[in-house]
Amino acid sequence: MSEFARRIVVVGTGYVGLTTGACLASLGHRVMCADVDRAKVERLQAGQIDIREPGLAEMVGEMLAAGRLSFVTGARAALDELQAEGTPCEVLFVCVPTPMGIGGIADLSAVEAVIDEVREVLPTGAIVVNKSTVPVGTGERTAELIDRPDVAVVSNPEFLREGSGVYDFLHPDRIIVGSNAQDAAERVAALYARLGAPTVLTDLASAEMIKYAANCFLATKLSYVNAIAELCERLGADVADVTEGLGYDKRIGQSYLSPGPGWGGSCLPKDTAALLQLSDSVDFEFRLLRAAIETNTRQSRRIVEKIQSAVTGKRNGSLSRTRIALLGLAFKAGTSDLRDSPAIAVAAQLRQAGAELVAFDPAIPAEDSSFDGDLLTVVDDPYVAAKDADAIVILTEWPEFRGLDWPRLSAVVRKPVVLDTRNLVDPDVLRRAGFDWTGVGRAPRPALSGSAADA
Repeated sequence: MSEFARRIVVVGTGYVGLTTGACLASLGHRVMCADVDRAKVERLQAGQIDIREPGLAEMVGEMLAAGRLSFVTGARAALDELQAEGTPCEVLFVCVPTPMGIGGIADLSAVEAVIDEVREVLPTGAIVVNKSTVPVGTGERTAELIDRPDVAVVSNPEFLREGSGVYDFLHPDRIIVGSNAQDAAERVAALYARLGAPTVLTDLASAEMIKYAANCFLATKLSYVNAIAELCERLGADVADVTEGLGYDKRIGQSYLSPGPGWGGSCLPKDTAALLQLSDSVDFEFRLLRAAIETNTRQSRRIVEKIQSAVTGKRNGSLSRTRIALLGLAFKAGTSDLRDSPAIAVAAQLRQAGAELVAFDPAIPAEDSSFDGDLLTVVDDPYVAAKDADAIVILTEWPEFRGLDWPRLSAVVRKPVVLDTRNLVDPDVLRRAGFDWTGVGRAPRPALSGSAADA
């Protein structure tokens, strides 16, 4: 171990915790990951990864073999084990869930449980790092709960996208480290020195605010482009051309400009709700953020109306005795995460309108127990999902859907209707296969006058 390597405990082995632990080990640190789930720990010790994250399983296996990564049940057990080895923990990362609680506020019970477990056994000089997404003021509250002047508290928010977490960790846009103790902030920042990323050293509250500000900005940007897509439909413009023109502006950028069925996942819904609740608590009416949330809530209803119109010819037409094939259930491609998935929100409203739903997702097996059979049926074959369907609805932007045999799908459906909520598949491909195609914010392209073909 180099003189710059640290002995680190990571508490929590979800997307953030496991990726953080494995990647820190790959940077040369000695990392012990702790989790309350004994069965999960045993699987991790054997190199078995439950998470769909490119490169993560390979990295965990390599770090286990190198002896720089290990797993144990319980945060206190991790601290005790390192202490027994004569190499006490220097930095403890808290990477536990902070789900949406009552009224939208973040539920910090898991964070507080970790602090209660380790408070008395933290070595002198240790640093506790909040990597979980937590409201402004949590760092100060953590310090109060620890109640030890010899232990520093740092906020080091993560900016990992599911499906590219390992890449994002090793190629960060920036490293944010907040603490009221300058030395502790510098020590945590040094953990990432090999990455060569821009680093912002700030106070606890500002670091916590940066995370919420970033996620809520992205949510607002997505709601904005969905609103622009609807306006394009009403005015006969094409959102694909509009967003291309927007994206070349360096002040705006290309990312998060794709319209869809709405935003979801494990972060944006709970973080927007938490910041809105936090704003209300200090008597600030965050109208812009509230409008972004309301726009997103409306988007799934708008998609359902587009499906009803495509199938029945009426915006609120009954879908009773219709069969709809859903392509994609995860909240985005590259993950099996169904949390707050806009696809599920659309499915629930379609079911309420009377439709029978059969779904296919490359990451969701048919035997998945996440679904109530009354909502939808999951199958392992897109052609089975499409059999006798009155419409095919693309809800997740899996690139595999572009390569489907669309003429074959056209031959098995009852009605050749496709609603592409992600504007994923080339409409000309679908039309040549015999489908009536509807996208989001897309308008038929008029013939260009004065072209070379007219000369």
